[in-house]
Amino acid sequence: MKIRSVSVDGLYNGFDYELKLNPDLTYIHSPNGYGKSTLMHMLYSALKGDSAYLEEIPFKRFDIEFVDGTVLIIENKDCKLTKMVQKMDLDTRVTDEDVESMSDITYIGPDRLTIRKKDGHLVNALEFCAQELYETIRRAKDDNSLTEYTGERREMSDSELDFWCKDLNAKLDFIKDAGFYPVLPTNIKFPPSRYEIIDNRKACEDLAYSISEYVDRDYQLAESIIVFKDIVNNIFLNKYIDVTETGKLTVTMANGTSLQLNKLSSGETQILLMFYNILFHSHQDGIVIVDEPEISLHVSWQQMIGDYFSDICRVRKIQMLVATHSPQVIHDRWDQAQELVLKNA
Repeated sequence: MKIRSVSVDGLYNGFDYELKLNPDLTYIHSPNGYGKSTLMHMLYSALKGDSAYLEEIPFKRFDIEFVDGTVLIIENKDCKLTKMVQKMDLDTRVTDEDVESMSDITYIGPDRLTIRKKDGHLVNALEFCAQELYETIRRAKDDNSLTEYTGERREMSDSELDFWCKDLNAKLDFIKDAGFYPVLPTNIKFPPSRYEIIDNRKACEDLAYSISEYVDRDYQLAESIIVFKDIVNNIFLNKYIDVTETGKLTVTMANGTSLQLNKLSSGETQILLMFYNILFHSHQDGIVIVDEPEISLHVSWQQMIGDYFSDICRVRKIQMLVATHSPQVIHDRWDQAQELVLKNA
């Protein structure tokens, strides 16, 4: 569920803020020391049910209003948190698990170069993401069998079924461009012709429903791979990335020389990590927080990334909050920007 507004009272015992958020992309800016990064991390922690982080931050009350009018209220009294959901003037106490189910949220903080694994060890983020991508693609390649559809079916005319099959086939072609494809039966052509639909309607419909389930499962992964490569390759100069048939992320110089991932510049690494996490870790209708996307980026790259943020928000229907110190990141999108200022200032 998307967020309409965020407000905090008594942050660090001195700051009261309120932010009205756009349904798609909002840039949040302020001078250093206003608590912008802290507020973004608080929002992420609140919606992930991470009370441990919130208990470390001095504040009195933290409100998150969702677009359906529901308000998550977190009160902090002597480092003891009380969480309530207010809806239709009724207050209901909730647990961390209840809160975590309210929204799908992804946080991309300023410390992007390392990842802390569940066992507590820090690992190189770029190597971790490359391995994660490899394993994800391998699973998609291995899990290429169609399954029998057992859900509800809708009434369709022959012409509607014909149109649906053609649409599914276009999506299969798109998935194939990403490097994987389902195993289709050999005894029936897909997409079928109008004659084949009339002559063998049930078999055509059964196959279409099975393919639809496969597309629903794997289309977003294929989209993420293709969009990820397009964005990175449009930004990079004199080199390009690719994903091999086996799922390995590779970098090649314009002159054909292969380059190891750890030889990328700091700015190139930041671009890879930022867009990898946005595309592969966010979900349809979810929320993404990006804190300080300008790190290590040349001014020209800072000005470019906002267009890609907007495109991803539109395609994925996600809500993105971008906290930045850089006017170059906001560039010509000041109508989407909110300054973090004190309430009633």
